[in-house]
Amino acid sequence: MRYTKPPLSIPEQIARLKSRGLKFKDENQAAHYLSNVSYYRIRAYTYPFQDNDNPEHPFIKEVSFEEIMELYVFDRRLRILLFNAIEKIEVALRTKIVYEFSIKHGSHWFEDSRMYRNAHFFNKNINTLYEEVDRSTETFIEHYQSTYASPKYPPAWMSLEVISLGLLSKIFSNLRQGPEKKKVTTEFGLTNPIILESWIHALANLRNLCAHHSRIWNRRFTIKPKLPYNTIYPFLNAQNIYDNKLYAQLSCINYILRIISPFTSYVSDLKSLIRTCNLLILKDMGFPDDWEKEKIWQ
Repeated sequence: MRYTKPPLSIPEQIARLKSRGLKFKDENQAAHYLSNVSYYRIRAYTYPFQDNDNPEHPFIKEVSFEEIMELYVFDRRLRILLFNAIEKIEVALRTKIVYEFSIKHGSHWFEDSRMYRNAHFFNKNINTLYEEVDRSTETFIEHYQSTYASPKYPPAWMSLEVISLGLLSKIFSNLRQGPEKKKVTTEFGLTNPIILESWIHALANLRNLCAHHSRIWNRRFTIKPKLPYNTIYPFLNAQNIYDNKLYAQLSCINYILRIISPFTSYVSDLKSLIRTCNLLILKDMGFPDDWEKEKIWQ
C-alpha cells in the first residue's frame, strides 16, 4: 500500500479533530498549541479515547482539546521529574562501581577481560567505551591525554564518568559475580545483583525515553525491572504489580532515592503532579489500589 495522505493545515487539523468528536473551548488557543506541538505528537494522547478500529477514529469519550493538552503537559512534567531522579541514581551508581572495583583491582580494572563473564560482550563494550572517551571534550579527559602516554585511556574514575548510562549498565551486567558487585548491590538496598542489573537496564531505557521527549504516560515497556521478593528495606507489599507499566519503575526509583537521597522531594512532587491532571487514570500506568498506603510512598 502506498501512503497518499496529504498534510493538513492547522485549521484543517482542528476541523478533523472536531469531526471526530473532540471538543474545543478556544480554537485560537488550540491553533497556537498546534503550531508548537505537532498534531501527530498530540495523537499519542488522544489515542486511548478514540475507537481506533474505525478508520475515522471517532472519540468514544467526551473529552476536550484542553484536557488532552493538560495530559500532554502532565507527561512532559513527569519526564522532567524522572530525568532528574534518574540522574541522581546514575551519579551514585557510577561512584559506587568505580570506588568498589578500583579499590580492589586498581585504576584500569575495566580493561581486564578476566573481570567479565562474556568475552564477546566485553570486547564490544570496551570498544564502545573507547569511542565514547575519544569523543569526550571533558577537561579532565583532555588533560589526561595531553599529560600521560600510558595507559592510553584514563583510569576508571575518568573513563566511566563520560560513558552513557546504557553502556555502564552493560558493563556492570557483564561483570563476574564477586564481593565488589555484591557490595554495590547492597548499597542500593538489594540482595541480588541480578535485580540491580535489571533495574539499571530499565532505568537507562526510561532515561533515554525522557531525554528524547517520548511519551511516558500509559506506555508499555519492553525493558522491565525484575521485582524482588526480598529487599534490605521495605519495598512493595502489593501483589500482581505489572512490571511492564510505569508504576513498577516509579517504585524502583523511589526505593533507591530513599537510600541515596533521604531528603528527596520525589514522592511529594509526584503526588502533586498526579493531582494536576483530570484525565489521568492511575491504573493505566499500573498503580494498584491504595498505592499511597505502601510504606515507600508515605
